[in-house]
Amino acid sequence: MSQIRPLIPLLVTAGILIGGNGLQGTFISLRALEEGFSTSLIGVVGAGYNIGFALGCVYVTRMLRAIGHIRTFSAMAAIASAAAISMVLVINPLMWFLMRLLAGICFACLFATVESWLNASVTNANRARTLSVYRLVDLGSVTAAQYVIPGIGLEGFELFAIISMALTLSLVPISFADRSSPVAPEAIRFDVKALWNISPLATVGCIVVGLTNAAFRSLGPIYAQGIGLSVTAIATFMSAGIIGGVVLQYPLGHYSDRIDRRLIILIATFGSLLAGLFLAFGAGNDEWLNFAGIFLFGAFAMPLYSLCSAHANDHAAEGQHALVSAGMLFFWSLGAIIGPLFASFLLEIFGPQALFIYTAVILFLFMLYTLQRMTARGPVPAGARAMPFRNLLRTSSFFNKLAAGNNHKRKDG
Repeated sequence: MSQIRPLIPLLVTAGILIGGNGLQGTFISLRALEEGFSTSLIGVVGAGYNIGFALGCVYVTRMLRAIGHIRTFSAMAAIASAAAISMVLVINPLMWFLMRLLAGICFACLFATVESWLNASVTNANRARTLSVYRLVDLGSVTAAQYVIPGIGLEGFELFAIISMALTLSLVPISFADRSSPVAPEAIRFDVKALWNISPLATVGCIVVGLTNAAFRSLGPIYAQGIGLSVTAIATFMSAGIIGGVVLQYPLGHYSDRIDRRLIILIATFGSLLAGLFLAFGAGNDEWLNFAGIFLFGAFAMPLYSLCSAHANDHAAEGQHALVSAGMLFFWSLGAIIGPLFASFLLEIFGPQALFIYTAVILFLFMLYTLQRMTARGPVPAGARAMPFRNLLRTSSFFNKLAAGNNHKRKDG
């Protein structure tokens, strides 16, 4: 703990941000429904956040290089706080879309700033401990944030104020961090063609994860309310999917390091497909069956991003891993823009079960594509892989660097 102690302000800041973001994502969907927004409009508002997130991923390194970490963080936290509180002042779909777009830009920059700072501060001696604490902070803060909603209620301005206060207070711990701001990171390079040539399967896989998982995060509360769950049960439903995402990360990752990684991607896709079909056709309105179904969906669907990223790194040449890290997050963002938007129209027409019918169709098509890629190119031998599986957050490309550290294994041939 003595090695991690200097990083505690950054980890506390990350916890406040992750919790505030998790609370805002669920609350905005439910509050929009209370305000009479149609399901399709809620999908548009959700897409606005992901559009902003994609833009933030592209431009954050330029900002960090221009004005430094603490100024970037301060500016983005202030703007995100103002965007949150302004949504209760003007309740209008266009206004909410613009504020969520602004929030997406801000959160992409905020997460990148914190993780870039952490990456510059950790050493190989405390890297594993820091990552473990960071993942616990992520899981704990997002899960706890869900239960703020039933505790406060959907009506009134209180939850908007709490979100705004959290974003403002995130400035406090980082202000007590090491006064020496780290060196600005190198610019992130995006090369779509190069990334496709490295791994078409990983590229498509990250888009699929955006199409499906982002639709669940944005519209899961709408599905849960549509089948008659209470606000507390909706919080449990969303938490069960998040916790489920942790359970199989390391078992699937462990086996993917030993055998053809594409086979594990196929298994995870099939498992999430079956869970989606169970939610659509088997769980009905039963509370506990839905909790079990979404737990299984999260357990199989959430590791897919990390598995696809690891597969892309298997084929990356020396010096291409930063491109893979940035590119995977960017392609996930593209899928996350389209997913909530398209799924929301299906929910409006066919009802709540359409959410998981939609995810099942996308996942089935991805299974077919995975099988096609397995016949087109042989697997990378385990001993020739550039780096092992890593459990990744979709917060910024700097988390990938933080997780990778200096543990790269040189690729043979």
